[in-house]
Amino acid sequence: MANSAQFDGGTILHHVTNWRDDVWIPLNMFGVDLSITKHVLMLWIVAAITIALTLYATRAYRKNINAKPKGIAHLYEILLEFVKTDIVLPNIGSKGYRTWTPLIATFFIFILISNYIGLIPFFEKIQTILPVYDGTSNKFAPVSGSSTITGNFTVTAALSVITFFSIIIAGTMKHGFIGHWKNMIPGGVPAPVLIILIPIEIAGMFIKPLALILRLGANMTAGHIGMVAIFGIPMIIYQSGASIGVGISVGVVSVILNTAIYFLEFIVCLVQAYVFSLLSAVFIGMAIHADH
Repeated sequence: MANSAQFDGGTILHHVTNWRDDVWIPLNMFGVDLSITKHVLMLWIVAAITIALTLYATRAYRKNINAKPKGIAHLYEILLEFVKTDIVLPNIGSKGYRTWTPLIATFFIFILISNYIGLIPFFEKIQTILPVYDGTSNKFAPVSGSSTITGNFTVTAALSVITFFSIIIAGTMKHGFIGHWKNMIPGGVPAPVLIILIPIEIAGMFIKPLALILRLGANMTAGHIGMVAIFGIPMIIYQSGASIGVGISVGVVSVILNTAIYFLEFIVCLVQAYVFSLLSAVFIGMAIHADH
């Protein structure tokens, strides 16, 4: 782990990635590393919060479908109405919205909670209460703290894979298995053009989920890297031999800048949840309405 007395690239990686030492429970099956790490733990926490909030918010509706919403139930109703009206219906249509609204809404809520959980300093306290396995000395040491799981490209890849197969399923449900793949190629295209068009369309199948992976992961990671790097400036200046007064002055500026970035991150968290959900709905809608 990074030395707390120094600031370098390892310090940044230590805070924004699944640091190589943060193995809580080592697990290897069939040559695949399935160890329980910091991000896996945070993924479980976010999933538990998402499920718990959803069950709590919908408890009245499960008893009475005509129940009057109040409190968090009212908030969830507004949220789901927004997802249905502004994301799903314009892109998927009125015939398929009942099928795909639950998926898009789950994307939105899960990513939103994941993004905001990563902004809560409290979860850094996990380093004082949760030991992790140190494979070199066969002992347990404190875990390095939390980070945003949507900044982990493995997590965003898993979400994008769901979208990828949802696109195929949506197209198959609408046009049939053969029809879905035929719709990838526009009708009436000269045969020589197909030599170029078919590889482009095949590449496009994978570029869509790849765009989702990179957009969400990069945006969530960039903000945290920026904040850690700004906080590191006074440490670097102090290490270079500058006076304490200069270090404190730069530190005050760093705090002010990071406060502004922190509030900007609140907006980014919401926007990225919206963009991922919107693009997923757009891609699914393109498979359903291939004629357009």
